[in-house]
Amino acid sequence: MGLRIGRISADNPESRPPTLNRKPVKHIPRKRFGQHFLTDPAIIDAIVRAIDPKPGQALVEIGPGLAALTQPLAERAGRLTVIELDRDLAARLRADARLAVVEADALKVDFGALRQGADTLKLRICGNLPYNISTPLLFHLLPWAGQIADQHFMLQKEVVDRMTAAPATHDYGRLSVMLQWRYAMEPVLAVPPTAFDPPPKVDSAVVRMTPRPDAAPVDVRLLSGLVQTAFSQRRKLLRHTLGRWLDARGFAGHFDTQRRAEEVPVTEYIALAQAL
Repeated sequence: MGLRIGRISADNPESRPPTLNRKPVKHIPRKRFGQHFLTDPAIIDAIVRAIDPKPGQALVEIGPGLAALTQPLAERAGRLTVIELDRDLAARLRADARLAVVEADALKVDFGALRQGADTLKLRICGNLPYNISTPLLFHLLPWAGQIADQHFMLQKEVVDRMTAAPATHDYGRLSVMLQWRYAMEPVLAVPPTAFDPPPKVDSAVVRMTPRPDAAPVDVRLLSGLVQTAFSQRRKLLRHTLGRWLDARGFAGHFDTQRRAEEVPVTEYIALAQAL
C-alpha cells in the first residue's frame, strides 16, 4: 500500500503527528507475500468512508503494507491494531505510536486475544488481503464471528462474486454457503488493477461482511465437511457424494440427494447439519 500522510501544517513541523517514515526507503513488493500496494487516493478515501472508523473502536487491519489505508484509519480512530507478516514493513509500522503491531501470519492469529483490554467492544476488521490466502483467511475468521462487529476486505472480484452468489448459479459453492450462513454480505466498491502497485492481473472489489446475530447454531467443522463433500463433484447428483457421506454417518432423516450441490440453498445445508 502507498504511504498516506495526514493533514500537517507546513509552517509548524512540530505539529506533525507520528508517521511511519518521513523519508521511506522504497519497498520492493514480495511475491511470496502476495503484495500489491494500494496507491489510488480516491479508492483509499472511498474505503475509509465505507469503514467509517470512530475513536475508541477496536479496529484491526490485516496486511497494512505501506500504510495507505492505515494512516487515514489512524487519523480517524486514534489507534488501531495492525497485523503484518513482512518484518521490514512491521518495523516501519512500529514507528507510529498509534499502532499496535502484531508481526505474524494472519492465518495463525488468535483474533479473540486482540480484544484484550477492549472486552466490551467487538472487533472491526479490515484490510487489503493477500489474494493467495484470502479464502483460507476468511475461513480462519469464522470461529470469531460472534466477537466481530463487521469486516471490510479488499479481495479478488472473483472471490467476492463467489461469497455473495445465489443458489443455482455458477459462482455458488462452498465459500458461498459457509459465509452466507454466518454473515450478511454486500459488495461496496469495485477496484481496477491500476489502483495498485504493482497492478494485479485481476479486478478487485471491497466487500462488507456483517455477522448475523440470528445465525443458526451449528458445528462449524461438521458444516464445513458436509459442504465440502457436497461440492467435491459439483457436476454429479448429490447421491454420489453427499448421499454416501450421510449413509456412512447413519443419517436416517430425509434429504433430497437427487439434486446437484449448487441447487441446494444455504438454509437446507444448515438444517441438515443441525439434524446430524
